[in-house]
Amino acid sequence: MQRIACPERDDWRETAETHGFAFHTIDGAPYWDETAYYGFTLEEIERDIEAPTAELDAMCRELVARAVGDERILTLLKIPQAYWTYIAASFKRGDPSLYGRFDLCYDGTGPAKLLEYNADTPTALYETGVFQWLWLEEAIARQIVPAGSDQFNAVHETLIAGWRSVADTVARQQGEPVGTVHLAGALESAEDLGTLSYLEDTARQAGLDTVTIAMDRIGRKRNGDFVDEQDRPMTLAFKLYPWEWMFREQFGRYLPGASTRWIEPPWKAILSSKGILPLLWSMAPNHPNLLPAYFEDDPEAGRLGESYVRKPLYSREGANVAMVVGGEVLDSDSGPYGAEGFVRQAVAALPRTAGGYPVLGSWIVNGEACGLSIREDASPITKNTSRFLPHAILP
Repeated sequence: MQRIACPERDDWRETAETHGFAFHTIDGAPYWDETAYYGFTLEEIERDIEAPTAELDAMCRELVARAVGDERILTLLKIPQAYWTYIAASFKRGDPSLYGRFDLCYDGTGPAKLLEYNADTPTALYETGVFQWLWLEEAIARQIVPAGSDQFNAVHETLIAGWRSVADTVARQQGEPVGTVHLAGALESAEDLGTLSYLEDTARQAGLDTVTIAMDRIGRKRNGDFVDEQDRPMTLAFKLYPWEWMFREQFGRYLPGASTRWIEPPWKAILSSKGILPLLWSMAPNHPNLLPAYFEDDPEAGRLGESYVRKPLYSREGANVAMVVGGEVLDSDSGPYGAEGFVRQAVAALPRTAGGYPVLGSWIVNGEACGLSIREDASPITKNTSRFLPHAILP
């Protein structure tokens, strides 16, 4: 793996606008950055990224299978007891998952290490599946990257297949075809709207009818079912809205009684907590792709000594994360999270490059490891100010 400086396409901003990539610049700062790209060998991708991602996904599903029958685990994850049966029923019924993103530390010289799993509401999907592929095609044509370069990127076609699989599964569960897929989220956020729009496009390419709706415009009928603004039933709904927030909302208490099937499904609430990091470590200690991790109030956390990364059970974009080295806080970010508790994870030294610290996002879609995104930050804690850089598999 190497970071390779390269010229920008002089028309990339116009290309982004043409293709609907409206959030390429956020608050005046670049989000998309093609002044460099990360180059990999095919062996690095297949051996060190793709294969471990599939294994981590299998381990996470095994953890869910254990958790739904273990009140101790659900308590550790601070999942409200009122939803335990709802979550267990979702998993036992086989509610389908569409996608997720494993964030990895990797420098090309050893096993990739799991930093966390964005299992419920990962973004950076459009720029991974579409815009960086478009960059590769044009970069080859303009001799920015070597001829014959490739990319670990089957996200787009795998999403389309995933939607078909999801719809077929829900249709079998409910005994009738899925009429419409509703996609809900915070439409005032350019990034969230861009992600929802892309997912809507892939769902339509899968042959499904779609409706986009703001979370606060979802209604409820007297029989308990959720409906959209035209009073149409929400049979299958994608939500770019975390389960822990759903559980706290006023409508949360009606979730278990409603017929709506959600993507991501309720059982993903287990995997959206950083509490899975110590649970995975206890399940598979010394696994080459895991870092030692413990709940902060566990006496075993002392094994990490005075160097660790402190993470809230629930957090977004690095908020309330602190990196402690030798007893001193090396880096931290503020935020509103942490009320549910913290975990401590061994420090994984991100490679430091000319552009900062890269974190690799390895995508699992429809159960298949199928794509790679790279976000780079000036800080070793990846925040909402990080930049997205493309990658290439070099010949």
